[in-house]
Amino acid sequence: MPEPTGAMKRKVVGLAIAAAVGGFLFGFDSSVVNGAVDAIQHGFALNAVVTGFVVAIALLGCALGAYLAGRLADRFGRLRVMLVGAIMFLASSIGAGLAFSVWDLGFWRVIGGIGIGIASVVAPAYIAEIAPKQSRGSLASLQQLAITIGIFVALLSDALLAGIAGSASKELWFGAEAWRWMFIVGAIPAIIYGILSFTLPESPRYLIATGRRDEARQIFSTLVPEEAIDTQISDIEKSIKEDEAGEKSTLRGDRFGLKPIVWIGIILSVFQQFVGINVIFYYSTTLWRAVGFTEKDSLTITVITSVTNVLVTVVAIVLVDRIGRRPILLTGSIGMAISLAVMSIAFSFSEKNSDGVVTLPGAWGPIALVAANIFVVCFGASWGPLVWVLLGEIFPTKIRAKALGLAASAQWIANFLITVSFPALADFSLTFTYGMYAAFAVLSFFFVMWKIPETKGMALEDAKSTFETKPARPTKAHAS
Repeated sequence: MPEPTGAMKRKVVGLAIAAAVGGFLFGFDSSVVNGAVDAIQHGFALNAVVTGFVVAIALLGCALGAYLAGRLADRFGRLRVMLVGAIMFLASSIGAGLAFSVWDLGFWRVIGGIGIGIASVVAPAYIAEIAPKQSRGSLASLQQLAITIGIFVALLSDALLAGIAGSASKELWFGAEAWRWMFIVGAIPAIIYGILSFTLPESPRYLIATGRRDEARQIFSTLVPEEAIDTQISDIEKSIKEDEAGEKSTLRGDRFGLKPIVWIGIILSVFQQFVGINVIFYYSTTLWRAVGFTEKDSLTITVITSVTNVLVTVVAIVLVDRIGRRPILLTGSIGMAISLAVMSIAFSFSEKNSDGVVTLPGAWGPIALVAANIFVVCFGASWGPLVWVLLGEIFPTKIRAKALGLAASAQWIANFLITVSFPALADFSLTFTYGMYAAFAVLSFFFVMWKIPETKGMALEDAKSTFETKPARPTKAHAS
């Protein structure tokens, strides 16, 4: 089959980057609250449980948005749903910044969460549907790269705004505290994402699924060589017809009410969150202050961690289509388990001073800090980007958007459970908390070993067949 021209390759990359701005919003919203947590807690006089709820409540909106996104995207198209997500995040950024009470703040965070949940589904689905099989893993990983850049920009802006004001709780501009401006600046990427939704072409697979074959052909003509267009369209049409046979267009199946492939997506999503990664990006400033660092130093450490996250995600993008999905996931699970176990051990030596503040004596503070960053490296180079790659390629075409929506919704619920429980668990025992995350990292290793086959280099329509027909567990005669 003829190779795409350089212009075609650049066009595909450009479309993937533009769609991945949804991931940027995802990452920004996920971490912007980090620098504001303490100011919100003191400003509204909240206890640990309510603080955790305010931080986590956006994730319930994300779960709802992710659940609805697949159905909306199948009905109205990927681009219209992108626009809805951008509008909701824009309203949330301004509303949260102007919040007059904790419940008002919570409401706007839920609205923003719905928008982010939508983006978390539509972006990887769109990228997977316009990417050629040879580079689909790398392009799909752009979603996670955009998430990590969003996290970095959110944490950097938090640090800069708090630095300019002197503290997150002090007034900055127009009589508003710095923490309010941390939310308001989110309006900028929301507007950019909304504008992009008017400029991108619709997904060819969506167009074919809705009977708009000529429009799909026109878009494919800019992405693949002329000789390959008919093959591309034929493969998609064949896949859609197969998926429409029987009950294949529904998520329902004989495994606890769902198809086995849907459960694989859900469990991948849950493991990605149950290792506790977002504790680092939601609470790290509070956590490092609790073990003796100043607010300024804590924010700086958090920014450095986010930069590390961006860099290792780039490494994953380079390697995913060369090494494959399984080896990277397995290696990541091992690294996460070890680093989380070290953090658990470090916090077993924690002490409380006369004011009740937790501190780590001697070398245990630096050890915990290094282990936390190693954990971020292991996650960012494996489970962070690769779960999104797999979610974009394992589902049949006809149910892809709906299945992605359900899996992403499960991811947000898992994220919510981890986020809302952390303040109370931290008060109980950080040793137990990080030990629990380490246990989930160990379980994630065995799940990949037994259930995840290799999909490197496969056509999108073939990748899902691998999960349905080939055993994932390697044998001496054949390894996945």
